[in-house]
Amino acid sequence: MFTGIIEEVGKISKIEVSKGNIDYTIQANFAKELKIDQSVAHNGVCLTVVDIEDGKYKVTAIEETLNKSNLNHLEIGHYINLERGMKMNAHLDGHIVQGHVDQTAVCQRAETKNGSWEYTFSYDPKLMNVTIEKGSITINGVSLTVVNSKLNEFSVAIIPFTYEHTNFKNLTEGDVVNLEFDVIGKYVKRLLELQNN
Repeated sequence: MFTGIIEEVGKISKIEVSKGNIDYTIQANFAKELKIDQSVAHNGVCLTVVDIEDGKYKVTAIEETLNKSNLNHLEIGHYINLERGMKMNAHLDGHIVQGHVDQTAVCQRAETKNGSWEYTFSYDPKLMNVTIEKGSITINGVSLTVVNSKLNEFSVAIIPFTYEHTNFKNLTEGDVVNLEFDVIGKYVKRLLELQNN
């Protein structure tokens, strides 16, 4: 369980392909505090720590994860949003985030506003996911509020702190991002599907 509040931005230092899996070695300040088998969200994808060494740690993404996320777009030197699992006695500062990416989206526009930034994303309608204005959305692991919601497109506003402390500052038009839709909305959608069957 995560909150969508990014702890730090890590850097991909090594990528190893093994059969259908990819091992990522990530340089992060909190690497020395991690333990083997601990869960960490990477651009919103929950992955398990399998090795730790010299201020870096390794995680493995399997084919299913690679097919549903933007992790297969990562290259050595890329920056990635990181969040360790939420402690049960901690404040929930963002919203309930499971670390399970629903689908990817493409950045259509990145506009500078007066003191902020607005990003617009489009996503494939086949999975029937929806956003609502003022609802929650997780983009690359960042808990955000939807500003404008249209069919298969939405925008979010980014404050300077979020811009500086996440990989949003590296995001440009055409980039692929991970989306995790609000868990409550997903349950409502599923209940309606069952009623209509």
